[in-house]
Amino acid sequence: MKLFEWKAPGPYRVAFSTRLGGVSEGRYASLNLGAKTDDDYDRVSENRGRLCAVTGADATTATMGYQVHGPDVTEARPKGILAPTEFEKCDGLWSDRPGQAMLLVTADCAPIALCRSDGDPGLALLHVGWKGLLAGIVQRGASALGGGDLAAVVGPAIGPCCYEVGEAVAAPYRERFGADVMRGRNLDLPLAVKRALEEAGIDSVEHTDICTACHPELFFSHRRDNGVTGRQGVIGYVA
Repeated sequence: MKLFEWKAPGPYRVAFSTRLGGVSEGRYASLNLGAKTDDDYDRVSENRGRLCAVTGADATTATMGYQVHGPDVTEARPKGILAPTEFEKCDGLWSDRPGQAMLLVTADCAPIALCRSDGDPGLALLHVGWKGLLAGIVQRGASALGGGDLAAVVGPAIGPCCYEVGEAVAAPYRERFGADVMRGRNLDLPLAVKRALEEAGIDSVEHTDICTACHPELFFSHRRDNGVTGRQGVIGYVA
């Protein structure tokens, strides 16, 4: 299994998964974490269990969000992520309870982890697409942690090389984040995310700087695979 792990400033375990190291097949090979696909659920469950085992997360108390591309950030509650479960509609989760693991899935949108870098530990995970970013999910994630000194990491997401958008998306992004977030017809989502994090008062920001659409050997991509694809994710908890 290949992971991108964050050396966070505090007692945290945060990792971004790739598509490698699971049991799914075909278009979903191999570490598909998304149940809202046509993949076999038993394989998805096995994949989630493997990710939890590698990262030291407790799959029986971990939780996820029913992601809707919105700005809501919810406190994580123990649920379990191996059996079919109805999760709360949100695109962000946070917790300050040691061992409360959280998992969100992506297939081009930007996975983000935020943490308190001093004082009492607290961690938030965000699923950030173009809709959620405009709606203020980054600010809500920072607010959920109570402000103060925060650090962040932005995981693998679609880059400006591959993310062509229409004017209905381009216009509000130019207005909100500056003209240079558009490169011709392509949106620089990581740059817009960076500016949103800065506006939220987060100066310590790390980036993986790798495009999900450019690397089919490592990542699922909704845009590249025309919607028939799996999901990688971000998993984390206060250690």
